[in-house]
Amino acid sequence: MNIAESISLALDAVRAHKLRSGLTLLSVGIGVFAIIASSGITGTLANALSTQLADLGEHSLLIQRTPSMSFGTNWRKYMRRKPITPELAEEFRQRMTLTNLVSVSNTAPGMTVKHGDQSTNPNVSLIGIDHMYFSVNAASIESGRAFVEQDLVVNARNAIIGADVVNTLFPSGNPLGQTITIKNQQFTVVGVLTKRGGVLGQSQDNRVLIPLSVFVTYYTWRWDTSVDIAVKATSRGALEATADEAIGHMRMLRGVPPGKENDFELDTNEALTAQFGSLASAIGVVAWISGLGALLAAGIGIMNMMLVSVKERTREIGVRKALGARKQWIVRQFLIEALTLCQLGGLTGVIGGLSITWILGQVVQSNTMPSLVIAWPWGAVVFSVIACTAIGIGFGLYPAWQAARLDPIEALRYE
Repeated sequence: MNIAESISLALDAVRAHKLRSGLTLLSVGIGVFAIIASSGITGTLANALSTQLADLGEHSLLIQRTPSMSFGTNWRKYMRRKPITPELAEEFRQRMTLTNLVSVSNTAPGMTVKHGDQSTNPNVSLIGIDHMYFSVNAASIESGRAFVEQDLVVNARNAIIGADVVNTLFPSGNPLGQTITIKNQQFTVVGVLTKRGGVLGQSQDNRVLIPLSVFVTYYTWRWDTSVDIAVKATSRGALEATADEAIGHMRMLRGVPPGKENDFELDTNEALTAQFGSLASAIGVVAWISGLGALLAAGIGIMNMMLVSVKERTREIGVRKALGARKQWIVRQFLIEALTLCQLGGLTGVIGGLSITWILGQVVQSNTMPSLVIAWPWGAVVFSVIACTAIGIGFGLYPAWQAARLDPIEALRYE
């Protein structure tokens, strides 16, 4: 019997016992799907995060009251920390010596912006910034101008708006010089941000920038306002020294005693990427363990299915042995059938895993980030094919050997 005939018999067995075969193939498919989907999704999200972190700028660091990414139950500790006040941030700026590129900002999400009869959804990010914002952060002006220091000194009611806000409020006109309203406060549009797309469902263009001094006055509770401080080193090589100086000044300004941990967070692109990498690794480990567990369970199911098949085909095996079939031929036949079952289940898992990776990439690309690079998990695909092969051989060998060692006379008598 050749390989093609053995594969045909395996497919016939699948068709003859649809429920039993379907459950077995489903177990293999779930295991492979978990392995491939976890690799593809975490890889694609890692690419998206890298693009999003570019907003912080090259060789820059961010100082905040709470971490940018937090997993666990430490939020109470973070919320008990003293806020980083605008006055403290300004004193910090004056003390920095290794760089003068220091920007202070704060964000209030969920704002509604109006112009005439037009109104945005209540999901616009309102960001209070200073005159150094565009020098430190990876943002730029497409038209109009950025803020200057005088805008903050005189509390100018000026605003710089993103492309999404422009499309909603000024679909056919020039927004520069027009007036917008945010919580009964009016602002004159002096600039439009360069379109950037978005990351993980969060648009980078659905935002309005106003002077920090105005933001603190009208959109925060001053007693509990905590601003973010972005610091840009003069070069990548100077980033570590700049971070050390920043930590020293912040500890002194906030009165942190020697030996005590910082009561603020300092993040860099590398640190945030490492944090996400740790989370992605943990998710991947759980998914791979679950996937391998499902594959092992599927292997037991395949062994059971093959043992039943040997029982049902005892007379056929007896006839073949009586006609001169060798043991290795019968072993090969049943191993090929087991491998075929495993690879069929694995194929469904591969298709499902690659499909979910592609769908995620398309959703993110079409909605927020056209430049996103999808991380195709080809390594996981190769591993899954090898794992299915190993399981097919490992769990199919015992039934195959049982079939090969049947006594032909007893097999022919079997009813």
